[in-house]
Amino acid sequence: MDNVRIDKWLWAARFFKTRSMAADAVERGRVRIAGEPVKPARAVKVDDKIAIDNGSDRWEVVVLGISDQRGAAPIARELYRETEESIQRRENDSEARRLFPEPGSTIKGRPTKRDRRAISRASE
Repeated sequence: MDNVRIDKWLWAARFFKTRSMAADAVERGRVRIAGEPVKPARAVKVDDKIAIDNGSDRWEVVVLGISDQRGAAPIARELYRETEESIQRRENDSEARRLFPEPGSTIKGRPTKRDRRAISRASE
């Protein structure tokens, strides 16, 4: 197998839960191959460098294998290799989120008057 759509590959490599979510991210420009935005039907090739932003994390990976079937996570990890810069950036982002959480992240639903005051105090 050497001709797989980018949305199928992203789904098979477990970057997105569904293929439609992967296709939507590609259409919105959150997936780039060699720095260029692509369309969902773009074929993935071995050694392509892909930048992926799924909303919560950003990866920069090099394609090592091609598959259009979603398998177990250890098998999916064999389809790509994450770059050193990407690993370092994700660790830094994770540490920053742990040390400086968003002020409103603990509030569920509509904030109360007390919650709004706490948010405005935290943002000052």
